Amino acid sequence: MELSLADARVIVTAGAGGIGRAIVDAFREAGAQVATCDIDETALATLPQDVFRQKVDVSDSAALTQFMDAAVNQLGGLDCLINNAGIAGPTGRIEDLDIEVIEQCLSICLTSQFVTIGRAVPHLRQSQNPSIVNISSLAGRLGFKLRSPYAAAKWGVIGLTKSMSIELGPDRIRVNAVLPGIVSGDRQRRVLEARAEARGASFEETEQEAFSFTSIKDYVTPQQIADQVVFLASPRSKTVSGQAISVCGDTGMLG
Repeated sequence: MELSLADARVIVTAGAGGIGRAIVDAFREAGAQVATCDIDETALATLPQDVFRQKVDVSDSAALTQFMDAAVNQLGGLDCLINNAGIAGPTGRIEDLDIEVIEQCLSICLTSQFVTIGRAVPHLRQSQNPSIVNISSLAGRLGFKLRSPYAAAKWGVIGLTKSMSIELGPDRIRVNAVLPGIVSGDRQRRVLEARAEARGASFEETEQEAFSFTSIKDYVTPQQIADQVVFLASPRSKTVSGQAISVCGDTGMLG
């Protein structure tokens, strides 16, 4: 399928590893010019030389703003913003969580998206195919016991997505959210390990329980998320906006 993304100008936050790296690679394969930031300097160094990159902690709004401006300048404009940055946040009962780790999770998973969208919109208005894709989570639709800061932030991402779709619709800027389910990789393993420890269960039991709530009992791959994101950024999705699209193997609950 031809997606007409040759020379599209794309910014991806947290694009040096995991889902973000898969998204960066997918856009490059589609012919787009890509800029990204990440907190992992070692991972940034593994990106292809044609990818503009900066080390940025997205919870630092000033540094994130500087990156956005530098990236748009390097790309010569902007057609698509992918808000991928996020952390798993703390695992535990609400009464046991420190406010500092709650605030960190909200800052990285949600507030950073306000910052990037605010800097991106004036440039997206000049694009012939403007779009924003925010990475939320299935936790942003179903909730997640013992992961309340993460779930709250990801619900917030969906609210932001819908509000921006309405607000930016007159500018033809599409805004959608993608909700990954149980994604393969080190981050998911750490989440399951933390959950197993919090509940006094084994990793295998915790993994099996997670899949018991899905129709397709397998991990989602980062590539599958990237494919959905690239499609939403393409002209083929020109009337798709305000949507929260799950890529989750039909998961009914996050136990």
